[in-house]
Amino acid sequence: MHTVIDHPQAPHPAAAAQASPQHATGVLAGLSYLQPTTERPCSYAYQPPPGVPWENCAYEQRTLPIADARRAAQRPALEREGFALWDAPSAVKDFYDAEAIKTTYYPEACELALAATGASRAYVFDHLVRKREPDRAALSFGRAGAEGRAAANGRIHTDYTEASGRKRLELVLPNPQEVARVRRFAIVNIWRSIKGPVVDTPLAVCDARSVMVRDLIPAEVRYPRRTGEIYVAQHSPLHRWSYYPEMDRHEALVFKQYDSQISGVTRFTPHAAFDLPNPPPDAPLRESIELRCLVVYGDDGVQAP
Repeated sequence: MHTVIDHPQAPHPAAAAQASPQHATGVLAGLSYLQPTTERPCSYAYQPPPGVPWENCAYEQRTLPIADARRAAQRPALEREGFALWDAPSAVKDFYDAEAIKTTYYPEACELALAATGASRAYVFDHLVRKREPDRAALSFGRAGAEGRAAANGRIHTDYTEASGRKRLELVLPNPQEVARVRRFAIVNIWRSIKGPVVDTPLAVCDARSVMVRDLIPAEVRYPRRTGEIYVAQHSPLHRWSYYPEMDRHEALVFKQYDSQISGVTRFTPHAAFDLPNPPPDAPLRESIELRCLVVYGDDGVQAP
């Protein structure tokens, strides 16, 4: 079970560990933005048909400051910046064990999601294990590499849009009567390292308050049996990026992917993997797990699974 270091009646993210000196003020690193386009962006998560490109739009690397969130003057919070770091050790020993993830990690994640959001019910519906490619190829959409494992995703995106966020509620709660009783729900991502401290390709998150509606562009992601919709991001000088140096197995980054409440809370948190400048030559490849959880707020009569 995870533990939250603070008062049990009003839990807060765990106090951050001390960052190493080279991370004192963050880093300058490349982040991948969508270039302006008149087309609806589309990416394939599987081998596209002959003659069809993997992506129909271009992305550009911009070298930007990415702050050390461990040294932020004010500890980031889910409903303010859109993300927060928690001390949340897991009982799972092997995150490549699918059964252990379903039986042990899913319940742990539900507990953490409820503590992080203050919601009343939580439903885990998806997870993905990623591993950086051995040759540290240029970051792209994070498709499966030669080992069959999903790679790190370097495209700035959010996992849900206005439309796909609502659709996800209907998929998680297929009973229309239950859906109708939900007054507010949100989708959060829980991200953690599964192989020790991340020293090569961490995850950057963008302060949700610095993102305007016009920055987020609906895009298609095509899978063999379905088409999903996400937001990709166009560059804005207002964007403020952060990361947590050397995240370890006992830590979990919780960030907002969608919130049905349209004011007073964060709703979408853009994020992307990025390569640290000058990583140690013997740096282990980043291995991580991301898990998506839908939470329902209030006493709406919806039954937990």
